[in-house]
Amino acid sequence: MRWLFLSPVGVVGGAERTLLDLLDCLRRAPETPQLGLLAGAEGPLTEQARALGVETRALPLPSELASLGDSQLRGAGVGHFLRFGTSLARATPAAAGHLRALQRALRDFRPDLVHSNGLKTHLLAALCAPGAPVVWHLHDFLGERPLVRRALRVAGVRAAAAIANSAAVAEDARRVLGRVPVYPVHNGVDTERFSPGPADGARLDALAGLPPAPEGTVRLGLVATYARWKGQEVFLQAAARLRERLSSHAVRFYVVGSPVYRTPGSQYSEEELRASAHALGLEGHVGFIPFQAEPSGIYRALDGVVHASTRPEPFGMTIVEAMACARAVVVSAAGGAAELLRSGQDALAFSPGDVQGLTEALARLVREPELRARLGEEARHSVLARFTRERYAAQVRDVYTRVLGGRT
Repeated sequence: MRWLFLSPVGVVGGAERTLLDLLDCLRRAPETPQLGLLAGAEGPLTEQARALGVETRALPLPSELASLGDSQLRGAGVGHFLRFGTSLARATPAAAGHLRALQRALRDFRPDLVHSNGLKTHLLAALCAPGAPVVWHLHDFLGERPLVRRALRVAGVRAAAAIANSAAVAEDARRVLGRVPVYPVHNGVDTERFSPGPADGARLDALAGLPPAPEGTVRLGLVATYARWKGQEVFLQAAARLRERLSSHAVRFYVVGSPVYRTPGSQYSEEELRASAHALGLEGHVGFIPFQAEPSGIYRALDGVVHASTRPEPFGMTIVEAMACARAVVVSAAGGAAELLRSGQDALAFSPGDVQGLTEALARLVREPELRARLGEEARHSVLARFTRERYAAQVRDVYTRVLGGRT
């Protein structure tokens, strides 16, 4: 038996980290079928998949198609839709060529099951009709996508099942996809890779190009891609308020990430965020660290990890990774992110976009070191009980068993 995984990208964001964890767990299991990966570009994803021993090939997604996305159309006016239509028309010939190449690759691999890990590959796999059951792994709220949700509802006739990374995403997907069976499966984390360990705050300062922080400095950071809804502006505004409120405390802030995806207009640039920090009087108090392929050391070096998404989060891998490292986490608790914590027990919560609420939570972490320690300890226990990657892979394989009629 042969299982083929499709990714529209070659970078490693949250969805791609969960894919790599799944591949690693599946290959370790007894009687695992042959695993293959087709990615839309060469990059860290393909490199790491090959290192796992997965048969991997890059099928480059044309730039016209890779940069096409409708996330920026939420609540947009007619002009945005017209520009999107023009981009779509330009992408159509390239998409047709890519579709033919994907059909050839599917014939060559002869999969018994296809697992698609991104919206673009959901649609492409449906159009290719490979003859094998197709499972869509949903990492987004489909109802928020004005065009994609309609396309996926039509293409759903080719989907044997969908896996949703949270109950919130599953509920949304059922409304959009109609008869497609949707199974909620929380993502998992490698609890050996993401585990408690020594905190190297000096390394954070060096990566950010800042002078060493004074002894006893409390380090607070947000780790996320530069997508505009990930809340970097909210974090910076809360940091400015916290400095005014707790001027006698030594606190340093870190923004960790990069604009890793190719859809234009959907991400901040570092220059924009630095300009915001300057306008808020945070120069010298906030450090910018580019995307880190190995973020576990970043989490351990922080005294508090902030998740500040301004929209409901489908899941929130950084939340679970930081919790696994026994860090105190402050979470914008909406959507799937709200399913990950017990507020006040293993994390602190605030409402999306609530700068004052985030400021209050951060002030507690700064003033109460014993709270930071207790939250971190409970967070680690929660991850071991609920979010291991072994549990995650087993539940995904259960979906495969259903789709294949018991043959895995």
